[in-house]
Amino acid sequence: MSRLSPVPDKLKDLARGPGRPAAALQIDRQLDGLDLCANGPLWLGTAVREPGRISKAERIGIMREVRRKLRFFEAGNPFVSGPRGAPGLS
Repeated sequence: MSRLSPVPDKLKDLARGPGRPAAALQIDRQLDGLDLCANGPLWLGTAVREPGRISKAERIGIMREVRRKLRFFEAGNPFVSGPRGAPGLS
């Protein structure tokens, strides 16, 4: 991922937002609608460790329905972007 990322020298920035990991993994709109549970070029893998507590927050960088808590992430994970003072972010 770091080789293909636009920010390869900043490990913490590698997975910020949905666009950077998608770009680094060469995932584009050609894969829209793909069944992630079926065999194919993209699938959901199994976790290598137990996930931490999941937090939810308001989405970032949108103009409509900004107060809806539709952003889900692992609380305290240093790779989650957003304001450091936000609940669940370290």
